[in-house]
Amino acid sequence: MTASHDTSPYTLYYAPGAASLVVHWLLIELDAPHVLALVDTKAGAQKTPEYLALNPNGVVPTLVIDGRAHYEAAALLVHLADAFPAAGLAPTLADPQRIDYTQWMFNLANMVQPLFRQWWYPHEPAGEAQADAVLQHVRPRIEAQWDRIDRHLAEHGPHLLGGRPSAADFYLVMLMRWSRNMPKPATEWPHLAALAARLKARPSFAQLYAREGLTEWA
Repeated sequence: MTASHDTSPYTLYYAPGAASLVVHWLLIELDAPHVLALVDTKAGAQKTPEYLALNPNGVVPTLVIDGRAHYEAAALLVHLADAFPAAGLAPTLADPQRIDYTQWMFNLANMVQPLFRQWWYPHEPAGEAQADAVLQHVRPRIEAQWDRIDRHLAEHGPHLLGGRPSAADFYLVMLMRWSRNMPKPATEWPHLAALAARLKARPSFAQLYAREGLTEWA
């Protein structure tokens, strides 16, 4: 785990393609000054005492703000979007759409993201002997989420908040990316695919991929 040092208020501890991706993406999109600290998750660096002192959950991302470590990707997105209001990626507290925005952030964090943990690590919920059963159970649950969100975009889109993009759309696209190797990836749903195409066309996405050394789903 390595980090460079400067006067930047943000230091992002990340692993390429992990949940830190969306925080990294938003930092670039917002042109927020930041430095990166690579966490070698394959080597278990996220479980070392040094890293656990920053993030006791032992996962990425961790974002250090003015010397204090903070975590939970959705919470970090909310903070960043509010901290850079000129970008317009979060409704203000007085905006009637603020509750819709907050609802989507919590929904993606609570109803969609945890399902991928079960997809990637099916042995965790019920042991190795039940791993196949977990996969059979979780796949339709993920696809049901895509059904629901695609219907919402069809009726109220093209973004989660209608005509305005928000940090929630960036979060959604990251979760869609995670489905790319599933039997039916999120891009099989037309309105989700259109949303992903729009956000992937932003210059920040190309910069993100170059920085993290990613090539798939470009």
